[in-house]
Amino acid sequence: MKFVSYEYSQGPSFGAIIGDGIVDLSDVGPSLRSVLATGPLDNLQAVAAKRKPTVALDHVVLLQVIPDAARIICVGRNYHDHAMEMGGKPPAPFPQLFMRTPQSLVGHRQSIVCPSASSHYDYEGEMAVIIGRGGRRIAPDRALSHVAGYTCFFDGSVRDFQEHSFTAGKNFDSSGSCGPWLVPAAEVPDPQNLLLTTRVNGEVLQQANTKTMMHSVAAIISYISTFTHLEPGDVIATGTPAGVGAARTPPRWLRPGDKIEVELQNVGTLANTVISEPSV
Repeated sequence: MKFVSYEYSQGPSFGAIIGDGIVDLSDVGPSLRSVLATGPLDNLQAVAAKRKPTVALDHVVLLQVIPDAARIICVGRNYHDHAMEMGGKPPAPFPQLFMRTPQSLVGHRQSIVCPSASSHYDYEGEMAVIIGRGGRRIAPDRALSHVAGYTCFFDGSVRDFQEHSFTAGKNFDSSGSCGPWLVPAAEVPDPQNLLLTTRVNGEVLQQANTKTMMHSVAAIISYISTFTHLEPGDVIATGTPAGVGAARTPPRWLRPGDKIEVELQNVGTLANTVISEPSV
């Protein structure tokens, strides 16, 4: 069973996908994030299984999986080949972290914005982890028990801005995306054996198995929890493999009209179309 955050006639809501429809679960709590804080997804699945869909999946606007996420923590250069193509040594022995803001992300099938301030807008497809059970100083061998589920992540990067402000280059409004849904951890028994693929206009530009990550999901969770108490609904993007536009000759920058797909095996495909930044 997959879980989504979405918007329909009654405003923002969340629910479970059954067939081609959505079972509304907004009476269980104000948001998917808030419900994650009350217990495991098994409880939510049990509620959804007793109900019938109330709206077709194609009739709603899908939001990023956790639209009210308090934190979106991202791992940089977590695949060896990508670290090398970006001209530096791989970070070791600890993950390299940065943050994204919720307003920098949109949901599945929503438009992502090519910033007017730059012509160096790049693609990075990733696997993201949604925390279900909070904790501090989590041991690696217990870390996966804190995961609610997995989703796809598009880390749109404005490379020239990164050179003078990494935070700015990673946080242009609506420059990235997260979705289309949350697949419970129980349905993804091994997050370190999933094929991750990024396509631009149907062409495969990135592809790698998550087993080639330098820092595993468990190691990342354990590391982050050494300095902060992870909370239910926290989103962790786990890094991108080689093949980004900045490393190509000539560079392959995104342009308005480009169609981006990030596909994660056993999870789904996150699809977005690039548009020009609206004039003020």
